[in-house]
Amino acid sequence: MRNPKTWLAVLGAALLVLLVPPLVSAGGDDSGSQIRGLRFMVPNSPGGGYDITARTAAKTIEDAEFNSNVEVFNLPGAGGTVGLGRLVSERGNGKLAMSMGLGVVGSVYTNQSPSSLQETTPIARLTEESDIVVVSKDSPYENIGQLVEAWKKDPASLPVGGGSSPGGPDHLAPMLMAKAVGIKPRQVNYVQFDGGGELMASVLGGKVGFGVSGIGETRDQIAAGELRALAVTSPERVPGIDAPTLQESGVDVGFTNWRGIVAPPDISDEDRNKLVTMLTRMHGTEQWQEALRRNGWGDAFLTGEEFDTFLKSENDRVVSVLKELGLA
Repeated sequence: MRNPKTWLAVLGAALLVLLVPPLVSAGGDDSGSQIRGLRFMVPNSPGGGYDITARTAAKTIEDAEFNSNVEVFNLPGAGGTVGLGRLVSERGNGKLAMSMGLGVVGSVYTNQSPSSLQETTPIARLTEESDIVVVSKDSPYENIGQLVEAWKKDPASLPVGGGSSPGGPDHLAPMLMAKAVGIKPRQVNYVQFDGGGELMASVLGGKVGFGVSGIGETRDQIAAGELRALAVTSPERVPGIDAPTLQESGVDVGFTNWRGIVAPPDISDEDRNKLVTMLTRMHGTEQWQEALRRNGWGDAFLTGEEFDTFLKSENDRVVSVLKELGLA
């Protein structure tokens, strides 16, 4: 006959398994995939495309409970290269990421930045977006043809404002426009602003003849009747924007901008995977898809090695364009 104490011990162990909840839940606990203290840096001023993208992403991530308390902060300067320098200096910091895009690619060269995007850790490309040519509601130009005619007569007298430094999308787009209509790029009176927010204030105030910026920065003012949209730079018209393409208006330019997220150099594989997974899950939410529609952004989602390869090809493309325009 077996010892009664042994049977009591077995019975007690069985009761503990049945009555005491496990320390690790088998449910959808995301606490292990969250990044405590995650911060998104915006390398230009509030109201610009990088800012809108970062804040929209942070809100979507928080609302979907993929991560809590995502801080967004601005560190403007030198076309995004001040922020880039900060990011590169945060080597190994897996709690920091930066909103960026085509503008920073060009600014690295035109601002002779000591830091390079090639040093960062690519996380994801998020969106692509047409630029748009806008004037204030009080402008004498009712269409892109009238604007181009006046611009060709005296390029220096019609300043064009852009929300990026030389080499960025808001700079490259009017330079390509100028070349297409027979204006030498060096004749263009380009006025640089640190982001679309500052630019729009100057367009509305009549401080520049016209502005070139992303649709996300201009949509609300166009809808309110404060800005007049003359043309979009993309090869096809943009839903919700009553403006022709440059190409259908006789200006042979097809141009789109893109934006994404990069992290500091030398972050761990675990931290990189957490960031990629978080943004991949965000991309799949209806809230993010609605943000794409609302802001007129194209879905250009890309991660990992594919985004890394894309960044390198964009770097080569921008250098080539700058040299072609005599600006590098």
